Amino acid sequence: MIKKFSSDTSIVFFGTPQFAVWTLDALEKGGIVPDIVVTAPDKPQGRGLLIQPSPVKVWATERDIPVLEPLSLKTKSSSDPSGQTSGFSQEDEAMDLLLNSEWDLFIVAAYGKLIPKELINLPRKGTINVHPSLLPKFRGASPIPSQILADEKNIGVSIMLIDEKMDHGPLLAQASVTPEEWPLKSSLLEEMLATIGGELLAETCPPWLDETISPEAQNHDLATFTAKIEKADGEISLTDDGYKNYLKYCAYDVWPGTFFFVEKAGKKMRVKITDAEYSNGVFTPLLVIPEGKKEIDYKKFIHSTTAS
Repeated sequence: MIKKFSSDTSIVFFGTPQFAVWTLDALEKGGIVPDIVVTAPDKPQGRGLLIQPSPVKVWATERDIPVLEPLSLKTKSSSDPSGQTSGFSQEDEAMDLLLNSEWDLFIVAAYGKLIPKELINLPRKGTINVHPSLLPKFRGASPIPSQILADEKNIGVSIMLIDEKMDHGPLLAQASVTPEEWPLKSSLLEEMLATIGGELLAETCPPWLDETISPEAQNHDLATFTAKIEKADGEISLTDDGYKNYLKYCAYDVWPGTFFFVEKAGKKMRVKITDAEYSNGVFTPLLVIPEGKKEIDYKKFIHSTTAS
């Protein structure tokens, strides 16, 4: 294992999905290894609904880094007779450890849970976050697919100091990137931005901890916001604009995927697109999975549909 850039620096990393693992990999290469990792608890996954650890937990366990898996980081406060709150409940072991230790820095990358103000402000140098867009553009829940949907070629990552508002805090660093191909599928863009974000974090942490850089406020007048993606968002009509359909296919590569409906035997059938191409202004599915069926070549599927 690569040693930390400073053995005296205490860091906690908050993250859960594969995006956070790519960020951790880049941090590790830069010599930044967290003392503790906080991630979402194990949960059922896959068709068999087997209990599985988060990707971040797997990463940390392989490196013998302690892992905390609180169900929530929300405060559990009660009021005394004067009406003042007594603060956090100490019932949760994870919260007890976080609150009663001295930390230099918290790093957040796709943790997926609310981090309360009391924790955000706890470390000596606060809590920083890697966000996969050039803030203040594309704040919110779905920055990566939203950039693809918007055909936004000016993409990048931001390192920001977290405050109480979503993606609102001052910036410590930004890096832009121009992909050789565009549009990229969401899965590819996610890995690219997570890796660049980790590299930028590794460059930013030492001067931030040494107080040789200063945060700069975002221009909130230029902020744009992204919404949480719903399963229904993946529906397309094959008669719509081909490029817009291809952008949607790329944007929803990770989830929820893209699909369309066809009429068969007097009933609507949902058909998922698993591979597609865009050429000469035309969006063409290549492989599809009809509802309740196995994957099939799109042309064969259309032939079977029209022949029946």
